[in-house]
Amino acid sequence: MASILIHRLRALRAVCGREMRKYFRQPGRLLSSLVRPLLWLLVFAAGFQNALGVAIAPPYDTYIEYKVYVAPGLLGMIALFNGMQSSLAMVYDREMGVMRLLLTAPLPRGWLLGCKLAAGTVLSLLQMAAFLLVAAAFGIRFASLHLLAGVGAMALAALMLGALGLLLSVHVRQLENFAGTMNFVIFPMFFISSALYPLWKLQESGAQVVYQLARFNPFTHAVEAIRFALYGQLAPQSLAIVAGSAAVFFVLALQGYDPQRGMARRGRPA
Repeated sequence: MASILIHRLRALRAVCGREMRKYFRQPGRLLSSLVRPLLWLLVFAAGFQNALGVAIAPPYDTYIEYKVYVAPGLLGMIALFNGMQSSLAMVYDREMGVMRLLLTAPLPRGWLLGCKLAAGTVLSLLQMAAFLLVAAAFGIRFASLHLLAGVGAMALAALMLGALGLLLSVHVRQLENFAGTMNFVIFPMFFISSALYPLWKLQESGAQVVYQLARFNPFTHAVEAIRFALYGQLAPQSLAIVAGSAAVFFVLALQGYDPQRGMARRGRPA
């Protein structure tokens, strides 16, 4: 039993170590991952400051600046884009034959895919931490204890979005088709959510269809879980939805990578 556990931990270390080495050999990846959220923070937040007022609503107990409101949504943006980047890496590894070697290792397929998911989650957390450091320089700060609680919510959100990327990698069979699929997933998830504006704004403006779509968007709940955690509060419904979505995405991805019954075996190259 101990030898099996050691063997699995070695696999986890090997997969995570490979992803970390790849990441730190490309310092531009960290900078590029911060460009999008910082652009929203420094440019769009300044423009929307007076256009989008944020009422006193949980988890806030006073009026806040728009840049403070949007910060949790930008943390979610980082996890979303990194999840899609991980999916792209999976498609690339499959084309290069790396995934075939990995999945033929004498370990459960679920553990191997879980190792890939864990590596992507750690990378997301590193990028989120870097963003929080930069945001602090612009006056966006959270209590230290609340940040510790926020790490758990951010990790759960990163797991869910990484599992979604894992599922997408089952269906995207060629690198050439990845950009269109990624845009089809990223932009609706991000814009039809509470990342950039409160849901009550949508309801108040009469956009009922968009409001209902945002309510059922798992990314909305990932952002809300992070937002509440950064203020020392729990959002149990959002946490449950994010955890449930992560489990569903991972199980579907696991079936897709099963050559006996999965979608990867039956589907033709997209």
